[in-house]
Amino acid sequence: MKRNLAAKHRGFTLIELLVVIAIIAVLISLLLPAVQSAREAARRAQCINNLKQLGLAVANYESANGAFPAAYGAPPWNGTWGSWSPQAMLLGYIEQSNIYNACNFKVISHEGDAVSWINQTAVTTRIPSFLCPSSPLPQGTYFGGKTRPGNNYFASVGASLNWIGNMGPGKPNGIFQFGGAGNDWDKTGAILIGDVTDGTSNTITFGEWKTGDFDESKISLQDVVKAGSRPGGQDMWGNPIAAMPAGATQLKDWLNLCASRARTSSGSWQENQSYLGSNWNQGMFGWSLGNVLQPPNPPYPNCRTETWDGDWDQQGMYGLTSYHPGGANVAFADGSVRFLKNSTNERTVWALGTRAGGEVISADSY
Repeated sequence: MKRNLAAKHRGFTLIELLVVIAIIAVLISLLLPAVQSAREAARRAQCINNLKQLGLAVANYESANGAFPAAYGAPPWNGTWGSWSPQAMLLGYIEQSNIYNACNFKVISHEGDAVSWINQTAVTTRIPSFLCPSSPLPQGTYFGGKTRPGNNYFASVGASLNWIGNMGPGKPNGIFQFGGAGNDWDKTGAILIGDVTDGTSNTITFGEWKTGDFDESKISLQDVVKAGSRPGGQDMWGNPIAAMPAGATQLKDWLNLCASRARTSSGSWQENQSYLGSNWNQGMFGWSLGNVLQPPNPPYPNCRTETWDGDWDQQGMYGLTSYHPGGANVAFADGSVRFLKNSTNERTVWALGTRAGGEVISADSY
């Protein structure tokens, strides 16, 4: 009788326990990709929602002011360094009126002289609508030890290497640009709705980019490599060859030059600037402005043309990148958001970036 009770209450053998553990491990390995996929789907949905807010904010701003927002220098100074971004102009349209009211637009937005510190609290505020949860937050500090706020959505100047609209013949061909001093914030240097002859549903306003990796010792796709020369030999303010599709041949040559420079980069900040998208306040390439010269996540790094080892106040490519598989999200001037595939033809990308190119684009082309 005792022998039967002992047999009845016998526990698992070691082999049985290992089999159970193996089955659980297999189930976890099958479930984990699904969980990760669900999490990325949620992050992507939030990213799309953020872009939707920005797209609608642009449409509402234009309706209220009669023009799209531009980047502006602090009046009466007309300089591009420390200028205010389109994102800053839109704060009141994305439920961030308190931050907008805290900005002193008569003072430069970037840390510099003593007066600029008036804006420290406002411009170091992290704005959720400017952050894609799929992209890591920026590292390091800004404005005297404040955490960098980050910015994953650039305002597109179009299919153009230039971003300055108030100087020279090579004005950007997109929705946004640097418009000069801010004496007339509503319309000076800004694009009007009548200028968008391609239609608001065919013209990109905002696109995604990955925050820089803040590691100058290695080249990442979102880092900005010093390429040095300018396509077509134009001056700093550009000429028509700086815009696509007119400058297509020169662009390809320049991108190949940039790729070759990336492979031999010394790993210093002069050669490889890795702080892309660290802030939303400054109306300059790499900070808040970008362009659509290539499809998302191209084989080329971002590139800049300057030769004096300064900031990003010069021509270059600061384009679409994302952590979403297969492409990146873009917002259009009508407030819609669409997914642009990595495989999209570059001429289709240029057509979507320009406001008045006259192209006819079918929905199945991207």
